[in-house]
Amino acid sequence: MIGTMLVAIMLQAAAPSAEAELLGRRLAEAGTLAALVPLLTAKETEELIADHKELSDAEKAELRATAKAVAARETGRLLDAEGHACAAALSVEDLRALVAAAETSAAVRQRAAMPGVIAATMTSIGKLDFKGDVLKIFCANTGKACVPIE
Repeated sequence: MIGTMLVAIMLQAAAPSAEAELLGRRLAEAGTLAALVPLLTAKETEELIADHKELSDAEKAELRATAKAVAARETGRLLDAEGHACAAALSVEDLRALVAAAETSAAVRQRAAMPGVIAATMTSIGKLDFKGDVLKIFCANTGKACVPIE
């Protein structure tokens, strides 16, 4: 009984403040996840369109609109979760400093440029096959976990 009460008190004491939660969310909105999610959702949306050639132009537009709504909802959930995690992991003082840095005009311009930068980076390096590359090297070194060449 006392142990349970102690754990409950410790959990309450560890809960981030409202200010920390707000700062954490602002930091999340300026973070890597916020920059990457639009790229991923756009890519997956176009893959859905490509997978369903039977759709008319109007249906494709509706699918894109549905994807946009789902992406907005899920991005909100992701950023809420990331913001909470930041609020729990960092002090309010650190959060204030990080948010101030993230909201400078240079940082805002960098975030605006990042989707294009990431796309250009991925285009320039070509196909990545991390697991395949690891297994090729591991197989060459050990003779184990070798996969047939396709």
